[in-house]
Amino acid sequence: MTLPSWQSENLGSKVRTALWLLQVVGVGGTFKKVELREAFPDVAQIDRRLRDLRDHGWQIDTSREDPTLTQQEQRFVAAGTEVWLPGQAKAPKHKASITAAQRAKILAADNYMCRACGIGAGELYEDTVTPAVLNVARRKVVLPDGSTDFQTVTECKRCGLGTGERTVELAQVLAQVRALSPMERQALAAWTEADQRTLGQLEKAWGLYRSLPEDSRKAVAAELADDTELDHDND
Repeated sequence: MTLPSWQSENLGSKVRTALWLLQVVGVGGTFKKVELREAFPDVAQIDRRLRDLRDHGWQIDTSREDPTLTQQEQRFVAAGTEVWLPGQAKAPKHKASITAAQRAKILAADNYMCRACGIGAGELYEDTVTPAVLNVARRKVVLPDGSTDFQTVTECKRCGLGTGERTVELAQVLAQVRALSPMERQALAAWTEADQRTLGQLEKAWGLYRSLPEDSRKAVAAELADDTELDHDND
């Protein structure tokens, strides 16, 4: 079957981008963003159209997936759905837009904090003065029966950058929970009920110790060594 030309203005920009990859770049070939933009000078969001192809199974690697590439390069690895065919260019159901009401409900359910790093909306990151911006993402979840579901979750803009599509194996999480001792399960249940982990004095002391300069760490170690010697003397 003869493919339509990528230069045909009767086609949508996503379809034309797919055809450009096939007809100009070729499977296994590399290209730069500037080359993509030069090929489609009249399309304002051509980079986004390229990313949209990933939702249809097209594999386009960046330097994150392929260390041999520079930051400006991308590699066309494999074609996916033939989006130029009628009905094939429609976005997958799980990529449908989230309404404002749905977004508000999801943020509230997640306590208005990033479920990856725990930062709240508007809070400052420790290493910058930039406030956190929360978004709603869809996470691919493999259910215990092997079926796949796409579930919404709140994450900050930083955690969402460059992560690709994360997959959660729910069966593995449940298996780890079942392997806990009764005391550990009780502690985990308390954390899940409060939706936060309460650190004990031992964990707080360890966290403070880890942040100390070397000489101060030695002082703490010496204090603990004295306790050990006392225990031996008592024995």
